[in-house]
Amino acid sequence: MSGDETLASASSSSDSDTGGASPPPRKKHRSSAAEGVGEPGALAGLPSATHLSRTGTNMQSNGTGQEQNHPASNVTQNGDANGLQSNAGSASGASGTGSGSLKKKKRLSQAEEDVIRLIGQHLNGLGLNQTVDLLMQESGCRLEHPSATKFRNHVMEGEWDKAENDLNELKALMHSPNAIVVRAPDSLLRMKFLLLQQKYLEYLEDGKVLEALQVLRGELTPLKYNTDRIHVLSGYLMCSHPEDLKAKAEWEGKGAGSRCRLLDKLQTYLPPSVMLPPRRLQTLLRQAVEMQRDRCLYHNTKLDSSLDSVSLLLDHVCSRKQFPCYTQQILTEHCNEVWFCKFSNDGTKLATGSKDTTVIIWQVEPDSHQLKLVRTLEGHAYGVSYLAWSPDDVYLIACGPDDCSELWLWNVQTGELRTKMSQSHEDSLTSVAWNPDGKRFVTGGQRGQFYQCDLEGNLLESWEGVRVQCLWCMSDGRTVLASDTHQRIRGYSFEDLTDRNIVQEDHPIMSFTVSKNGRLALLNVATQGVHLWDLQDRVLVRKYQGVTQGFYTIHSCFGGHNEDFIASGSEGTLVYSSS
Repeated sequence: MSGDETLASASSSSDSDTGGASPPPRKKHRSSAAEGVGEPGALAGLPSATHLSRTGTNMQSNGTGQEQNHPASNVTQNGDANGLQSNAGSASGASGTGSGSLKKKKRLSQAEEDVIRLIGQHLNGLGLNQTVDLLMQESGCRLEHPSATKFRNHVMEGEWDKAENDLNELKALMHSPNAIVVRAPDSLLRMKFLLLQQKYLEYLEDGKVLEALQVLRGELTPLKYNTDRIHVLSGYLMCSHPEDLKAKAEWEGKGAGSRCRLLDKLQTYLPPSVMLPPRRLQTLLRQAVEMQRDRCLYHNTKLDSSLDSVSLLLDHVCSRKQFPCYTQQILTEHCNEVWFCKFSNDGTKLATGSKDTTVIIWQVEPDSHQLKLVRTLEGHAYGVSYLAWSPDDVYLIACGPDDCSELWLWNVQTGELRTKMSQSHEDSLTSVAWNPDGKRFVTGGQRGQFYQCDLEGNLLESWEGVRVQCLWCMSDGRTVLASDTHQRIRGYSFEDLTDRNIVQEDHPIMSFTVSKNGRLALLNVATQGVHLWDLQDRVLVRKYQGVTQGFYTIHSCFGGHNEDFIASGSEGTLVYSSS
């Protein structure tokens, strides 16, 4: 029975005895010998230790009708008595004699106490301080250790000497046998350093240079901790005004904001039994949401760490209908086989290359996601088998099949052919990759050509004897990955002309692509299908089944907002996707 229901039942019983006049509820504390005597309006059957409390005052009847202060409270009541709680038999005993045994208050488990503390911390962050006080009183729990509360108040009020003295009380709690987490031996030293650093910066902002200098020389330096940071702090003495100090120190200035952030750092050194980690409930909820998203098979939305973007009342589930599984549009403008297609880096355009010697640029409509033809780039005598967008999506390079010795560099925005490059008629330029700076690119083929060129097609460097199948430029701007005819991927540096082995397969690598973070590589391996490699650890992570991969060049790609999916073509006329 809720507190409201209990109160209503007791009032009804009182009304029946007094002719309908309902006096305000009064707290009664009666001895067990007097519990059998019913009085109009009295709540019989309550445990003898139970009493009502209002915010700021705990009152208990002494059995004589007078009220006195009492430090403990098991039943709480706000101004309108909505907080009143009792057991199911309390109200029924209001008009009669109560001879039943008294129920003992339930002893909370450690997990239940933890939950109450988490809720209390969250409510406290919302400013519901009175609610937190009532919650702690009724549950018998403690939000944090009194020494921690005192320490928190001194930090927020900028009373640095008192906060430093509080550390001596916290020291025993940090290394007590009851501490859940063992803290580093120098935790107290680190906390003291953080306090003095804040004190020093606030003195500087207030223009109290002498006081700040005294903190630096007389308090921070003798700690003999983090001397590099002390040297940086000493440089702030030269700041001419507070704004200069805030900019150089990357500090928001004296006030509640910087002190709250200081407390967040200080809390990491204290056991959770003494002071809870900052915003612990939100952290746990966020972890639960992230775990549900990771387990969601069809999840394909942008990462959002905010809890406001999800409902906490239901488990997270994405429907299969939200996943792109159906044909949305068929493009029929090419008049021969389409050999390659590639979306721009910003996702607003699509380029398709065909055996009909043309490249078509399509615009993606933001609302309908339909493709609209923008322009056609013509003149590729051998057909187009590979395309690469520049990092800024201004340029597009087109390559041909094995017998093609040329490549075309187009300005997509104007439709102008900027460069048509060919080093030798005996070359085979079938693959290309852009350097992250957008000013260079590498190209090569299976006849042993491996070049680095500028936007005008001028040869900058070359690597002899490398039969290239596929290329990729890493984000460091120095390393180029190339799959070759030796069933491997090697890393090449044109700066110092060094190379190293990255991946070794047992069958030819027909093509590969690399994730945005440069960690994973997706390989199409002849007769084997699709393999996922970790480039950092140089290990095979996974093999994907179902794709029919012979000796045709078939490409795969990472997909989805967070690259949680892969898609691959197949010689079996199907497109396969997996997570």
